[in-house]
Amino acid sequence: MTRSVSRRDMRLVRVAAGLRVGVTLFIRDDNQSVWENGIFRNCFFLLMLLEKSPSISKCFIVNGGPGNPGHASKLFAGANVDVIDMAAAQTELDVVIELSAQLNPDWARTFEAGGGCIIGMHVANDFFIDAERMVYGLAPGLLMSGVPYHEIWTLPAFERSCRAYYEAGLRAPVRVMQHLWSPVLLEQSVAAYGDGRQFGYVPGRKRWRLAVMETNICSVQTCHLPLLVCDVAHRIDPQAIEYLRVFSALQLKENRNFVAFARGTDLVRQGLATFEGRHPIAEIMGPMADAIVSHQWENAQNYLYYEALYGGFPLIHNSKLIDGCGYLYADYDPEDGAATLLQATLQHDSNLETYRADGRWLLEKLNPLSDRNIRGYTETITDLYVERLP
Repeated sequence: MTRSVSRRDMRLVRVAAGLRVGVTLFIRDDNQSVWENGIFRNCFFLLMLLEKSPSISKCFIVNGGPGNPGHASKLFAGANVDVIDMAAAQTELDVVIELSAQLNPDWARTFEAGGGCIIGMHVANDFFIDAERMVYGLAPGLLMSGVPYHEIWTLPAFERSCRAYYEAGLRAPVRVMQHLWSPVLLEQSVAAYGDGRQFGYVPGRKRWRLAVMETNICSVQTCHLPLLVCDVAHRIDPQAIEYLRVFSALQLKENRNFVAFARGTDLVRQGLATFEGRHPIAEIMGPMADAIVSHQWENAQNYLYYEALYGGFPLIHNSKLIDGCGYLYADYDPEDGAATLLQATLQHDSNLETYRADGRWLLEKLNPLSDRNIRGYTETITDLYVERLP
């Protein structure tokens, strides 16, 4: 008597042979940079992990954009993965993780019908972003297009504001995943300058040069509250701050409301603050700034924090999801932020080794190559592929 082979058994065999997993990337034909947004870096770190998974035989970048696939080699220099197009992904992959490029729903339904597993990974605050885009008539962000996701992944920072939003809108269960980060891209950026510079805080300055590096593209990260934090600190102690540079802010200089707001601060009126374009952190921290002042709204995990801690730079922030690292102040409270900033100026140099050790402890938890993270992502993917598909 011949025993029929169940779909679950077939999938177990497939896992034993090694799954083939792709991560979508939107490749353009212009000069893309891995530093232009956090999603590209998230994709890079995820691929680092997937390459080391014992249950994955091969991982791919899936080009979901109009650009030449060869551009991905420059964009992700050092990533040992092949680039395939959507047509090849249909037959090559067992699992596709939608990250940088959104899937066409017809493509996704065909992929699912052939036994493929579809994961939607969301690493931004889509609820707030979508609300702003709807209200202000901007181009859409998250599209609830009918893709048959088997699971949605998000980060702890977005669980409160987005989990139920994803479940209702995308019609799939949501899993909160470990955030990933490695210094490899940062070190590549530093080395590219070719001048032997090191990315690290140098103690000894009596007056700090401050940087505000929020993206200023949506409400979750804007510079206006950090600007007030710095200004209140300057009012309390005019000798503490040498100057302030606000980055990613050139477009704000054309906004009359923001200009009026900024001109109400002492730092601007006294010529101690400037508003700059967007620059890589390796170009800013050290050569132009000693400390970062930040504020976020439901965006409590971001790469800026990890990069600052890696370099030992003072990080004045309001995130409760970085394990007590940096210098924490109360949400939406410039006076508490100013007090925290001034306290940091007094203690950072004498406490530098402890500060760096605390940062290393946090960053190791984010390491894509740690056994814990490889095991966690591997078990999640294999369980979803074997147990949860119909």
